[in-house]
Amino acid sequence: MTETTNQLPAPVSKEPTERQKLWPVWLVALVALILTAVLALWSWQQWNNHQAVMQSLQALQQDTAQLEELYGDRGSQQSRRLQSLEEKLASQRELIATQQRQIDHNARELLEAGNRTRTDWLLAEAEYLLRIANQRLMIEKDIRGALSALEAADEVLNASDDIGVYPVRQQLAREILALNGLAGVDRTGLYLKLEAAIDSISQLTDQALISENAPGFLAGSGSPAEVETGGETGPLRQAWNKAKATLMQVVVVRRLDEPVKPLLSPDQSAYARLNLQLMLEEAEMAVLRGNQSLYERALTKARTTIDDWYDASNPRITALTGTLAELAQKNVDPELPDISQSLDLLKDRLAGRLNASNGDGGGNASQANGGGDS
Repeated sequence: MTETTNQLPAPVSKEPTERQKLWPVWLVALVALILTAVLALWSWQQWNNHQAVMQSLQALQQDTAQLEELYGDRGSQQSRRLQSLEEKLASQRELIATQQRQIDHNARELLEAGNRTRTDWLLAEAEYLLRIANQRLMIEKDIRGALSALEAADEVLNASDDIGVYPVRQQLAREILALNGLAGVDRTGLYLKLEAAIDSISQLTDQALISENAPGFLAGSGSPAEVETGGETGPLRQAWNKAKATLMQVVVVRRLDEPVKPLLSPDQSAYARLNLQLMLEEAEMAVLRGNQSLYERALTKARTTIDDWYDASNPRITALTGTLAELAQKNVDPELPDISQSLDLLKDRLAGRLNASNGDGGGNASQANGGGDS
């Protein structure tokens, strides 16, 4: 057995051969794994770079949009500023042109003022006074003020040495006579009388509102029987009077064919006083404005209210009714004459003198030019 064993071939070990065949595979796998990791790392970096680039691009787009919006706003602001500057420049040019015209006008006025005489100044003063008179009469309806202005204008025209103002003075005399024929309206006096009437209304008591014709009013004087008999006091007559008075207190006869004036409560009486005061205040406004129709209507309503709700036998009501009746006869808007004709005549005279002075100045200038040429 030993020989046979020695003669057999030795067993060959297979492990070294297997190891030599597997290491290239592991090497390739390792290289592939490294390449895969490197590729993944490179891809991740490229993705991060791409994201950064996209964010930068979005930021650039936003910045571009903001810049475009900013430039657009600035462009519109610049256009608005330019437009405002152009408008200011146009207004300044217009102002300069207006000032230039004013300077030219003042220069002409100064030249004309240097050539004016005392008569021209007096006529200009008379024209001013006539304008004042027309304004006082037509706007303020001040007859006295207009008359004073006309008289002052006539005195100024009398002081001038211009014979051409004769028609003006003639018309002035007619207008002064027309104003003298008017009855002046004492607006202050009428206003104060109405104010006093308003004060008297505020002092009225509720007793003034009780009317004898109102329902339920019983007179406190003697009985009608005593009045009829003249105060006879016989026993039979006294019994009859007592019975008749008792029946009169039990049975009340009212006539329905006549309007009945009702009694007023305290609130209604206060309302009646306030309403009457408002009517008189309306009359005051009509006096100040010179409105005759409004004045008459307000006084008529006030008198009707007093007749309907107040006792005519009350002394205050009697005085108030008399005052209102006196005020109702006043005319707060008299017919005013036309005093503008004298002003028109004076304007024509001034225009004639101005034309004459311009013609004389032109003739003198032509004569001076002719003398210089000769």
